[in-house]
Amino acid sequence: MNKRWTIHKINDFVEKNSESKLLSTEYHGFSQKLEFQCACGSRFEKTFTKFKNNHQRKCDACQPPKTSR
Repeated sequence: MNKRWTIHKINDFVEKNSESKLLSTEYHGFSQKLEFQCACGSRFEKTFTKFKNNHQRKCDACQPPKTSR
């Protein structure tokens, strides 16, 4: 079953599954970049799909991007 994400459900997911904070207040779909604040204080943007499925839950300084194959 396809789960419909709302900004409130995303915020709950972020709080329970990472040390980051969600700063965005609106969610319009999977391709939209959301703004987060890392535990170190840096702000970063990721789509929720990358945040959720790829475990990219920190800023690039705390979690550098994976090298391409």
